[in-house]
Amino acid sequence: MAALLRRLVQRGRPSAASGRPVGWREASLGTGPGVAVRVRFAPSPTGFLHLGGLRTALYNYIFAKKYQGSFILRLEDTDQTRFVPGAAENIEDMLEWAGIPPDESPRRGGPAGPYQQSQRLELYAQATEALLKTGAAYPCFCSPQRLELLKKEALRNHQMPRYDNRCRNMSQEQVAQKLAKDPKPAIRFRLEQAAPVFEDLVYGWNRHDVASVEGDPVIMKSDGFPTYHLACVVDDHHMGISHVLRGSEWLVSTAKHLLLYQALGWHPPHFAHLPLLLNRDGSKLSKRQGDIFLEHFAAEGFLPDSLLDIITNCGSGFAENQMGRTLPELITQFNLTRVTCHSALLDLEKLPEFNRLHLQRLVNNESQRCQLVEKLQALVEEAFGSQLQNRDVLNPIYVERILLLRQGHICRLQDLVSPVYSYLWTRPAVGRAQLDAISEEVDVIAKRVLGLLERSGMRLTQDMLNGELKKLSEGLEGTKHSNVMKLLRVALSGQQQGPPVAEMMLSLGPKEVRERIQKVVSS
Repeated sequence: MAALLRRLVQRGRPSAASGRPVGWREASLGTGPGVAVRVRFAPSPTGFLHLGGLRTALYNYIFAKKYQGSFILRLEDTDQTRFVPGAAENIEDMLEWAGIPPDESPRRGGPAGPYQQSQRLELYAQATEALLKTGAAYPCFCSPQRLELLKKEALRNHQMPRYDNRCRNMSQEQVAQKLAKDPKPAIRFRLEQAAPVFEDLVYGWNRHDVASVEGDPVIMKSDGFPTYHLACVVDDHHMGISHVLRGSEWLVSTAKHLLLYQALGWHPPHFAHLPLLLNRDGSKLSKRQGDIFLEHFAAEGFLPDSLLDIITNCGSGFAENQMGRTLPELITQFNLTRVTCHSALLDLEKLPEFNRLHLQRLVNNESQRCQLVEKLQALVEEAFGSQLQNRDVLNPIYVERILLLRQGHICRLQDLVSPVYSYLWTRPAVGRAQLDAISEEVDVIAKRVLGLLERSGMRLTQDMLNGELKKLSEGLEGTKHSNVMKLLRVALSGQQQGPPVAEMMLSLGPKEVRERIQKVVSS
C-alpha cells in the first residue's frame, strides 16, 4: 500500500473515474428468470445471537428459499478490539438450532469463501489500491488526538461531529513528506457531492447527501483492516450478493456504499432495509437484556418454530398475521413487497402461547413425538434422578401417554418436570390425616375407587372415569362431589390443584393409582 502511494505521488493524481452510474432501480424485486438470488446475514462476532439478529437472518433465509436461492453467513470480524471469544461459533450454532442453517458459511465452506472478513484482507487491499489509483481515495495522516479534538469542538458547538477533510487536498510533496514519517496511514474515501438516488425495496426512493453532513469516511485503517463500509461492498460484490436485506439503521449509509460501487465500477445489489424490532413499549432491544439471546430461549425450553413465528407475527411481510405458522408456511406466504416501514413491536409475554401451539403440533406428529419422549425422559432423569422410586416412569410408553394427555395444557416440555407435575414421576408424601381433614368417608371412598379399578373388562377412558367418579360420590353423607375429587387429588398427587382427577388416574395407570390409595389409607 505504501509503495502504491509513493508511485501515485510521483505520477501525480489521476482524474477520478466515472465508474458505473448509479441510476433509478427497477420497481421489481429483481428475482425474475435467470436471476441467481444470493443473500447474506453478516453479523459481527461481538456478542451472541439475539432476537434482532435472528429476525434479520430469518427474513434473508425465507427470501432466499422462496426464490430457490442461497443463504450465506458472513462474519464481519474486522474490529478485533470488540471480538468476543465463542461468539462466531454461537452464531452458527444458533442458526442451525433455529432451523435456518446457512448454505455457505465459515463452518460449511462454499465457492465464495473464506466467509470471515479477517481472512479476506487481500481483497480489501486490492479495492483500496484501485480507489487510490483513480483518486477516489486518499491517505489521511491525522492523529487520533486531532480527530478527538475535532469531535469535542463540534459537540461543544452543538454540531454533529465530522471529519474536516483536511488531508483531501494535500499536494504531492506534502503526501511524500508524510509518507516518509508515517508509511501506513489510514485511507479515506472521497465523498462526491452528487449523492445517488436509489430505490429501496421497503422504503422506496431515497437520496442521502452524505457529503453535506459527513466528512470523508475511513475505508482502510492504518492496521490494514477495512472499515464496515468498504468491507461489505467488496464482499457483497465478490460473493455475488443479489439482494441486501439488513436493518433500517443502515439505510442512510447506503448512499456511501453506492458511491463506492460507482467508484469501483461495480453493479450494486438490490437493497431492502428492514424496520427495527422493538420491545412492546417501543424501546430498543438491548443486548444488556440477557433474555433476548437465543441461548436463553433454548435453555428455557422454547421451540425454534415458536421464536420464528412470534418475530414474524409482530412484523410485516405477510398477507395476514396468524399464530402457529411453521417455517415452510413462512417461506410460502412471505412477500417482501408487504414489508412496511413501521417498526415491529415484540411482546414476549405472548411467547408461551406461541410455544404451546407449536409444542402441541409436535406432539401430534408421530416422529416428532418420539423425539419429545426422549427429551422428556432426559429432563425427568435430570430433575429427579435418585428420587425416582420406580424407574418405570421412564418407560417410553408411559412418557408418551403423559405427553398425549397434557398436550395443549403445557407451554414447554420443562413444565412437565415442574413441582406441579412431580406426582407423575415420584410418589408424594401424603398422610392419612390430610385425607381425614377433607372427609370422614376416606375408607368408603377408597373402597369404591379400588372397586372401580378392579372391575373386569373395564377399559379406562377419561369420559368413562368422569362418569364413574360422579356416581362414586352418590350416597356419601356430608361429603360433596367436589370434596371427593379434592381428596383423590391429594391422595394421588399431594396437591390441592392440578389436572382433572380422571386424567390423573389415566396418566398414572390403574396399578399406580391402586398402590397410592392403599398406601395413604393405611398410613
